[in-house]
This record gives sequence, C-alpha cells and structure tokens, in this order.
Amino acid sequence: MTRLFKLHFIVLIGLMVSSITVSARGVYQTDEDFLSEVFANSVPKSQVVWLKGEVSQSVSDILGHDYKGLRIRYWRDQNKSVWILEEIGKEQPITFGVVISRQKVEVVKVLAFRESRGDEIRYPAFTQQFEQATLDGNKLDRHIDGISGATLSVWAMTSVVRMALYLDKFTTP
Repeated sequence: MTRLFKLHFIVLIGLMVSSITVSARGVYQTDEDFLSEVFANSVPKSQVVWLKGEVSQSVSDILGHDYKGLRIRYWRDQNKSVWILEEIGKEQPITFGVVISRQKVEVVKVLAFRESRGDEIRYPAFTQQFEQATLDGNKLDRHIDGISGATLSVWAMTSVVRMALYLDKFTTP
C-alpha cells in the first residue's frame, strides 16, 4: 500500500511539472483579431516589402541572421503601420504583433508562443518598456530590462521591434 501511494504521488508530481512547462505555449491572439483590434475593425489592405538588396542586408544586420522569407506583409493606415513578425526564441518561432505610429512603438504583443518557457515577455509589465521607443541607428533608443530565464525570448522581441521600426521607416511614404 505504501509503495502504491508513493507511485501515485510521483506520477501526480510528474504530471503537475509537465503541465507547468507546457502551459507557456499557446496562441494568445490570432493575427486577424490583432489587426481588427488595432484598426478598430477597419483593417486596410495589406502591403508587402521585399527583402532584397539594402533592405535584406539591414534586416540581417538587425537580427544577426537572414530573415526566413523573401517578403514581409504589413498593414498601413495613415501614420500607423502594423507588422506581424516571427523570430526564434530558443528553438521555436514566436509570433509578435508590433504597431508603429509616427516611427515610434505604440504596441508590442506576443500573438503566439511555442517555447516551453520564457512567455513572461507577453505581459504588459514587460512590453510597456518598448512604448514610444525609436531607432538610434540599428539600436533602440533605450535599454530593455531582461527577464531571468527568458533571455532568448527577450532578445527575440527586442530584435523584432528593431526590425519593425526599420521597416516602418523604410516603407513610410
């Protein structure tokens, strides 16, 4: 009886620990819902920026590697642009929604997180550090505080924000 109790206890603890590590993963908001929220249900037609030449090189410099696609889709309405971009955290891509207004960050959101840990970057207490950030060269104009245990996720978000600011500046009419 005691062995059976210990076995059940060990299995229960194992299930609890595994459910905690899996809980970080998820789709927090769909791309469509994010766009609808940003543009108050009046989403403009998407546009495309091709990654070639100087743009491709600048994006590679910002990320530290080539971006996986040949083009990036974005949405623009007057002085506001929206970018839905992906970057690898530790091993899996994280999907971010970035809103740029007048070449400053308005909003950054984690739309989908696929890693087992590091999802603390999705909380407003962290993302608000990016509000009103601008580019200074290829760097942000401010220091972004990290999160212990989420370093690669923080780096991914910071890189994507820098990339969105660059692309916004490049595509602004």
